[in-house]
Amino acid sequence: MQTHILGFPRIGRKRELKKALEGYWKGELSERQLRNTADELKKRHWKVQHDAGLSFVTVGDFSFYDHVLDLTVALGAVPHRFRNTGSAFDTYFAMARGDGSRNIPAMEMTKWFNTNYHYIVPELSSDQTFQPSLDWLEDDVALARRLGFHAKPVLLGPITYLALSKGRTGFSRWESLPQLTEIYISFLERLAPQCGWIQIDEPILCTDMSDSLRETFLETYRLLRKGAPSARTLLTTYFGSLGDNLGTALDSECSGLHLDLCAGNASITDVLTALPEHMSLSLGVVDGHNIWKTNCASALPVLRNAALKLGNDRLLVGSSCSLLHVPVDLELETELDPEIRSWMAFAVQKCHEIALLGQTIDGGWTPECLNENRLAIESRYLNVKTIDPDVRRRCRNVTPDMLNRNTPYAVRCGKQEKALNLPLFPTTTIGSYPQTEAIRKARREYRKGELSPAAYETFLKRTIQEVVEQQEKLGLDVLVHGEPERTDMVEYFGQQLEGFCFTDHGWVQSYGSRCVKPPVLYGDVSGKQPMTASWLAYAQNLTRKPMKGMLTGPVTILCWSFVRDALEREEVCRQLALALRDEVLDLERAGLKIIQIDEAALREGLPLRKDEAEKYLQWAIDAFRLTVSGVEDTTQIHTHMCYSEFNAILKWIAAMDADVNSIEASRSNMDLLQAFMDFKYPSAIGPGVYDIHSPHVPGLEEILERLEQGLRFTAPEKLWVNPDCGLKTRGWPETLLSLGNMVQAVRVLREEYSDTQNRVTR
Repeated sequence: MQTHILGFPRIGRKRELKKALEGYWKGELSERQLRNTADELKKRHWKVQHDAGLSFVTVGDFSFYDHVLDLTVALGAVPHRFRNTGSAFDTYFAMARGDGSRNIPAMEMTKWFNTNYHYIVPELSSDQTFQPSLDWLEDDVALARRLGFHAKPVLLGPITYLALSKGRTGFSRWESLPQLTEIYISFLERLAPQCGWIQIDEPILCTDMSDSLRETFLETYRLLRKGAPSARTLLTTYFGSLGDNLGTALDSECSGLHLDLCAGNASITDVLTALPEHMSLSLGVVDGHNIWKTNCASALPVLRNAALKLGNDRLLVGSSCSLLHVPVDLELETELDPEIRSWMAFAVQKCHEIALLGQTIDGGWTPECLNENRLAIESRYLNVKTIDPDVRRRCRNVTPDMLNRNTPYAVRCGKQEKALNLPLFPTTTIGSYPQTEAIRKARREYRKGELSPAAYETFLKRTIQEVVEQQEKLGLDVLVHGEPERTDMVEYFGQQLEGFCFTDHGWVQSYGSRCVKPPVLYGDVSGKQPMTASWLAYAQNLTRKPMKGMLTGPVTILCWSFVRDALEREEVCRQLALALRDEVLDLERAGLKIIQIDEAALREGLPLRKDEAEKYLQWAIDAFRLTVSGVEDTTQIHTHMCYSEFNAILKWIAAMDADVNSIEASRSNMDLLQAFMDFKYPSAIGPGVYDIHSPHVPGLEEILERLEQGLRFTAPEKLWVNPDCGLKTRGWPETLLSLGNMVQAVRVLREEYSDTQNRVTR
């Protein structure tokens, strides 16, 4: 039996890639030094897989920024605006981050299926000319082979690539498929002599596909087989079950098929019955999307049954998806509760789990370490640390009335307008301001005991005061306190709730050099005490302008944590909502009239299949409403959502009944707003007018153009003005320049719309 993973984390055990990237961007590292760091990480990660006992090492999963962007560059599909941005390396990063010196905006970025990983959206146009180059992947395969490893290269499949792309200027991206197919044939022909398996990722097969797209898929893969008959291709699916696309996958003429048995309602019974004799089967029984140990007692019968049906030589054992979505190495976590730590497995440990399962099936015996696995699983499922009867009782007592505001939006918006007295096109920011080195230094010293609690509090209050003063000088209408006390929008709240624990090195890549450290949600959730109210009350007392309180919503905390799998996600989310409901009321009592509940991950949590989506959306929206419904009519509730495709769920977004919704829209050139207009979205909306993921400083005209675009989709009295997202990762100079231009643009627009009649009739 062969064993493998679909991909390994890129960032390194201690975020070596992040540090090297940021050093390169600052001019502190050369390109050569950055590439050397990358090569060392690749070698290290291949050795981990080899030493664990896996049959292959996965090659081509490393990326300096994003694997979809890597394929775009490999295809030579570089948009025209980046053609003269310098070296190939400069062009690559300009595509991802923009080029501020040339005023070139970055390519659009959005979520990778239902994960918190972001990919760079390919842009294809009618005059698209591909200039493919596979040198980077061939070089990595050659390096791995020189080191004595059996290399399994991975490529994102052509159908998924095009499905994730956008056509520009009315061009259908599918018109590029014939060219793309020929390129993939050449790629496979070049890789085949060097490799046993070639992994081709087609997660699109786990989504709803039309009959025509299935036909396109089959025709494409038949052409690939005909054009590169010697290539041994492993068709890889993940993040869900194949469902009605099973026949398409089985008829693909690929040499093998990979199934994710950890996500969705995947079953292999039908697969084992229908699998063609020429096709091997890879079973993803080790969860690549969560950190819990594999229940080997459950996985082994599945594998044994498959081995009996197919034979060991046609069976592979693997991770459900790439291990990109979990931290690197549990061995670094020396401060965790030992019992809770015994329940976990990170990427390194999951490689060993896969090898162990394969060895067990091959050997027909039960190693002693499987007893250790059994005890750890039993400990996690039955442990008293995970259950709080009071929390369970409170959840059972939630009534339908607790999900509704006192009055509908059409009534309460007038009350809020009178209470807040805001100007037309109110300006605000999403929440965070730059996390400076001074903030990070103070936090480090406080954690080490080098800075007393009183001194740390004084520092944070001084920082908040400075942030408020800067906003006052800029002329913003609704202020925020800047969140200097928060390390992360999820971690901060988890630290103040029961049922969470935290790692020291459990970092996961979100995009580029951006890493997050998800909390571990292992038990029932409840609040300990007010979490933000004192900071926000202090900030409100510094200004006469409205101060906006920011909380992370229950769905986002759920999606951006490593969540226990012994309780339904709906129930976990309800626990979170009740704890946050208490905090919302604490903020209101502290004098806050505007409260923002960030649900950046609402779309991310959506199942990939439409027939599963409604159930999720119902309980997710109910959780948001449960969080906010206790406030008075005059308290304005905002929400914020990150890059997502909203079209399919707009009725549910409207059902959240938020008073204002801010969304990331700048990278899509405000295209997202068309859906809101078509739907006749009832509430106010704040489409981001500039991209905070790029160092690019937007000019006055650029922001005015986006505001004018926004006004095509919503009434002036319902348009708020804000950046795309929080400003935590940006520097103060660019932040002040960008916000200054934003405020100036609004002043220009207010002058144009000063007449009430123009506001109504335009």
